[in-house]
Amino acid sequence: MKSSFSQSLKIQLRVIGALLLREVLTRYGRHNLGFLWLFLEPLLFTIGIIILWSYAKLHSGSISIIAFAITGYSYVLMWRNIGGRLAGAVEPNLSLMYHRNVRIIDVYWSRILLEIAGITISFILLMTSFIVLGLIAPPDNIFLMLCAWLLLALFTVGLGFLVGVLSEISEVFDRIWHTFTYLFLPFSGAFFFVDTLPTKLQTYALYVPPIHAIEMLRHGYYGHLIQTHEEPVYLFMVSITMLLLGLLGVSWLNKKVIPS
Repeated sequence: MKSSFSQSLKIQLRVIGALLLREVLTRYGRHNLGFLWLFLEPLLFTIGIIILWSYAKLHSGSISIIAFAITGYSYVLMWRNIGGRLAGAVEPNLSLMYHRNVRIIDVYWSRILLEIAGITISFILLMTSFIVLGLIAPPDNIFLMLCAWLLLALFTVGLGFLVGVLSEISEVFDRIWHTFTYLFLPFSGAFFFVDTLPTKLQTYALYVPPIHAIEMLRHGYYGHLIQTHEEPVYLFMVSITMLLLGLLGVSWLNKKVIPS
């Protein structure tokens, strides 16, 4: 029994690895910068936001606008990109479903891992580069930042699965999702601290699960310089619920999708 499980796991990991490599080659190609775009793309997006916000002087006091922009936009890229990549991900890979070891969940995992890897690498490179250059101070609590990033990743995995399943069920949802990601940006917590909101609005803002991730991430970076309002247990419970619902949806989708 143990040997059978171990063999199945190895096969599954090889399938996801092959799909991951295929995804990299399909998206970035073999020439020019190729694989480097995996983390250069989010890197350049974040640098652009830093320049824009710094020029507009959207900061006050001892709060570093550079660190604020890095944490905020990297956080946005995480939940927005993964949902976007999984929306409509089945149709381009239908021909692969003829292989008995390839399932929808493998396609989803390959895209999720690719996005998380690229955004995480760009986030680490940005933080490290600006710290070395002396433009921002080192984080106050790296462990807290790591926990926040892992919780954010868990949330985006659950969100990605749900978006992927719902986009296959309804073409209308697929179109609405991309619009929603832009409309949601002002309310996502990327561009403000919850503590700066009126007390009544703070209560409503904290019902939004990913806000707890960005609050926790910035708490880890700024430490005592800011007041944050994160509830990691709430974020964890919501993320696990979404993940379970997403996995149930993928299981149902496997029975409905016919390879072409």
